[in-house]
Amino acid sequence: MNPYSDLDAYVRLPRLDGLHLSPDGRRLVVGVGTPAQDNSSYVTALWEVDPEGARPARRLTHSDKGESAAAFTPAGDLLFVSARPRPGDDSEEPKSALWSLPAGGGDAHVVAAPRGGVRQVVVGEEGTVLLGSALLPSSASAEADAEARTGRKDAGVSAILHEDYPVRYWDHDLGPDRTRLLVAPLAERLEPRDLTGHASSALDDTSSWDLAPDGRTVVTTWAVPVAGGSRRVTLVAIDAESGERRTLADDPGHDYEAPRISPDGTQVAFVAQRRSTPEEPGDSWLALVPLTGGPARDLTAGWDRLPGRPRWTPDGTALVTTADDLGRAPLWRIDASSGEVTRLTPDDAAYSNVVVSPDGRWAYALRATIDTPPAPVRVALSGAPEVTPLPGPAEPVTAPGRLEEVSTTAADGTPLRAWLALPHGASAEAPVPLLLWIHGGPQGSWNAWSWRWNPWLAVERGYAVLLPDPALSTGYGTAFIRRGWGAWGQAPYTDLLSLTDATEARADIDATRTAAMGGSFGGYMANWVAGHTDRFKAIVTHASLWALDQFSETTDASYYWTREMTREMTLENSPHRSAASITTPMLVIHGDKDYRVPIGEGLRLWWELQSGEHPERHKFLYFPDENHWILKPGNVRAWYETVFAFLAQHVRGEKWERPELLG
Repeated sequence: MNPYSDLDAYVRLPRLDGLHLSPDGRRLVVGVGTPAQDNSSYVTALWEVDPEGARPARRLTHSDKGESAAAFTPAGDLLFVSARPRPGDDSEEPKSALWSLPAGGGDAHVVAAPRGGVRQVVVGEEGTVLLGSALLPSSASAEADAEARTGRKDAGVSAILHEDYPVRYWDHDLGPDRTRLLVAPLAERLEPRDLTGHASSALDDTSSWDLAPDGRTVVTTWAVPVAGGSRRVTLVAIDAESGERRTLADDPGHDYEAPRISPDGTQVAFVAQRRSTPEEPGDSWLALVPLTGGPARDLTAGWDRLPGRPRWTPDGTALVTTADDLGRAPLWRIDASSGEVTRLTPDDAAYSNVVVSPDGRWAYALRATIDTPPAPVRVALSGAPEVTPLPGPAEPVTAPGRLEEVSTTAADGTPLRAWLALPHGASAEAPVPLLLWIHGGPQGSWNAWSWRWNPWLAVERGYAVLLPDPALSTGYGTAFIRRGWGAWGQAPYTDLLSLTDATEARADIDATRTAAMGGSFGGYMANWVAGHTDRFKAIVTHASLWALDQFSETTDASYYWTREMTREMTLENSPHRSAASITTPMLVIHGDKDYRVPIGEGLRLWWELQSGEHPERHKFLYFPDENHWILKPGNVRAWYETVFAFLAQHVRGEKWERPELLG
């Protein structure tokens, strides 16, 4: 079955994410998501991939709840996290537990099951296990935590008392429990010890940590409050025995993330970020600091790219990372002494989930392009560029069209580019309608496969899809971001129109039939487009920002957004002020569990459209149980079917057909 013409087949395509490599380099594990039996979610199973590329992939785990890889032990046992039922546990709401799958074979068994769940497990070379788990603020031990939780449940209490910010994140409430770090010697059954005690919001969903090879020191990000309800992120080292904490990096003008301790345990690599202001977008680079403390050394401050999470080579002489670059996201090698940057992958792909082999010869990653989904590959770390596909759990799929690049120049002389996905039959004799798809972020780039906004489903239905990187996009340097900073309705908007103009000038594009679409910041931009031009036949806006003054103080991360724009900038760039100018039919889409862009944005936009002229032109697709993204397989189908029905009506002039799934 063609997955691009059949949405049932599309939602069943396996989705790969996460890579873990065994200490001996012989086993590579990847997560593979497929629809649950009731089609209400995606469930991840673990598969093993041969790093040599000789053996086919094989499935390791099976359960209705799914599993996510956590870490390998020094002996090669695979630790994974799962909420699958545990023997003898009749809990109505099982939390994720830590399981072990023996390297030599046999059944998986639970090694730790804290009531607050398990996340981000790290294992030291000598066997210490470090993990995150949430405990209630008053709990001094795991036993006390279990007792306190039972007390809340028996009393019918769901209330959460907050004493700091934030109170929720993406799609879930924070609290009443809060993340702590726990440590334990590796054993058949772990007995985790609370290392940090109640740390309030210092450790949260955005925190990341690492463990020194000897297991004696933990390095973690540590959020601290800032006057005015804001926060910033420092870097600290914690003694794994005493819990004594000392600061490694703390500058009021910076945040820090993704710490990674060197193989010899002497240095910490991390991403340093200069905090943004209304005037400046800031910047980020890789830096090093001695584990024992001392001045940090900026490693890539002269490189005009934004590096991802670093990985050390085994000899400690280099780091491997990703960074967006001109519509791609290559792998890069960074010399740990000089900061010299070497590109490792020469193709048009985006790489992620990087791990490095113990002999230092290879990096393993998931490789994706605009027209191919993520798949495991092996990349040479020295010599001539070499990218070798590995036999993975998913069969390759072929895009139903061709991919090209479009380029033009902005009014200020800045070079602009975009990807253009076209049906095979598009030509001067058979021009096709155009869909402008605007990416989110706003700091992002169209450089990889997207499950949620897949252009090839539209291409299969006869559309060309333009995927532009306007001002604010990553991979083009800080100056390119600065062009749109605090001025979302200016250069980002004109860049989008310039790239659309260049595309519509092609003979294989029907410029009389175009539509614009976007989600998140892309939805903001779609709303701005709707209020400032009538050139498009239809506009689809998903999880979109509408009234910036309302959004900036109700989102889950107000401390960031209120820092990015002044009140004057917020007012000047808010799409809601142009509501009366909208004449283009709009499809508004929003999920009720979206805390990043709260549902009030969608509701207010919908009311203002319905209060204006010709309310019958517009539609509102509402998901009571979805968040910023549409994640449930059945809802994914409903999303695409509604979008394509709306476009068919307004771009192709076809009769409106209500999607059958919507009743």
